[in-house]
Amino acid sequence: MIPASVAARPAHQSLPQSSVFATGLNNPRGLTFGPDGFLYVAEGGTGGDTQSVGTCTQVVAPVGPYSAGLTARISKISSDGTVSTVADKLPSDQLSPAFGGLVSGVADVQFMDGALYGIEAAGGCSHGLADSSNTLFRVNADGSTTTIADLSAFLKANPVAHPDVGDFEPDGTWYGMVAVHNVFYATEPNSQQIDRITLDGHVTRVVDLSTMFVPEAGWKGATGIAYHGNIYFGQLGTFPVVPGTESVYKVTPEGTVKQVASGLTAILDIAFDHQGRMYVLEDDTVAGFPGPAAIGTGQVVRINHDGSKTTIATGLNFPTGMAFGPDGRLYVSNNGYAFPPGQGQVVVINTSGSDADSQNDNSTNSVSTSEAKNEN
Repeated sequence: MIPASVAARPAHQSLPQSSVFATGLNNPRGLTFGPDGFLYVAEGGTGGDTQSVGTCTQVVAPVGPYSAGLTARISKISSDGTVSTVADKLPSDQLSPAFGGLVSGVADVQFMDGALYGIEAAGGCSHGLADSSNTLFRVNADGSTTTIADLSAFLKANPVAHPDVGDFEPDGTWYGMVAVHNVFYATEPNSQQIDRITLDGHVTRVVDLSTMFVPEAGWKGATGIAYHGNIYFGQLGTFPVVPGTESVYKVTPEGTVKQVASGLTAILDIAFDHQGRMYVLEDDTVAGFPGPAAIGTGQVVRINHDGSKTTIATGLNFPTGMAFGPDGRLYVSNNGYAFPPGQGQVVVINTSGSDADSQNDNSTNSVSTSEAKNEN
């Protein structure tokens, strides 16, 4: 059994141990609380065997060619951790076996005006499903979905200035989104862009990061995204992972991109607490390619108002998304990839025991891990 529950204890005060809130998920990704109080989770699914080789442009080897199926879903979780399906039979893909066969599907979920929306990373012919696209979609009351915007079509019609020809995804690998003033802002890390999507399906580019971080060597893709007066996004760099080389940026209404935090590693999400402090989810904090040595190295770091960092929780296994709940606790998708079907979790972290700002980057928490109950 892999250690999954985490506890973080600063030297100046104790932090209650975190716990596993829900299990039985398949490659969980972005998550959000709905107006009904349930936690909604995007799941990557379990991939499939369908391929589209010979039908369309494929993702360059060794990442491609992909195989795919309709195994992704969106689940909701009640306050006692009970998981139920909201929408299923959605596109799910997996990398080639030579590149680990990692799985993607529904990438993130958000609510707007009481309706649930999802964004996909596994749709499109280049991902193995010839008659599909990556989309922003609305989930209807009966669990069916309605396409709001064809994101694959937008990428193909509006290439960035410097596409990464050595790692090119024709349909994109959409990752995070946030709802702001009745529009969505979404990240597409492969082609290094952030886009604005309206409810009538109009897509416009907010920023082309390929002009700032020119691939191949300079590639850095936008991943997690949040809104706190401005748009904030985290970034993932090239592999192998080099600890401390990633940053969080702010995008102003004028389109200016400004660095607001640095010295971070493999960022996959960001969130703000009720005090306006930023939390950063680091997926993997050891040097090298993701693998067995990286298990248990994911962590949550808080950026304090004075710019210092406090480690809130460590011991996470390839965490992929997080969101604050109405109870003020932080909910994190854990075992987010590279784990067998059903091993995905949501971990809940009580951050209230670490309210005092750290004085410098060395003021990190002492950490222990414990095994979580797992009914799978």
